[in-house]
Amino acid sequence: MDSKITKVLDIWHKYFADEENQYSEFEPSDIEYFVGCMLYNHFAFSKAHHNLKTMDLSYDFLSSCGDAYEAIQEIISSICFESEEEALAYLQSYIQEAKAKYTKPELYLLDRLDYHVSAMAERYAKNVDVEYIDFANPLLRK
Repeated sequence: MDSKITKVLDIWHKYFADEENQYSEFEPSDIEYFVGCMLYNHFAFSKAHHNLKTMDLSYDFLSSCGDAYEAIQEIISSICFESEEEALAYLQSYIQEAKAKYTKPELYLLDRLDYHVSAMAERYAKNVDVEYIDFANPLLRK
């Protein structure tokens, strides 16, 4: 894993190791998920769906993540690539490495991020833009 991201993860894993800093329903994998969201937001992918141009950083996480947030945001902002495809590959690699650290029950948020990023990667591979994504529950369609 990239040394900058390793530094970010080390800071927050050390910080959240203290239960006093944790929010309700905290899972260690939340850290990797929110770092992934920060990377996603930083790269500002043009083929992201307009509703998902940015990933929501949970209020619980933001209100609990400590004073290091600005320094971590600065580290994230320093990660740059020549193309969106390179940034996408970097993010996909990060997600896979992060997922490898946890068991299936701990992967809910990382799986959600992976699903969205994979769908976006498919648009890059096919060189298509988002036209429409139906967020309706397919079980309710007739």
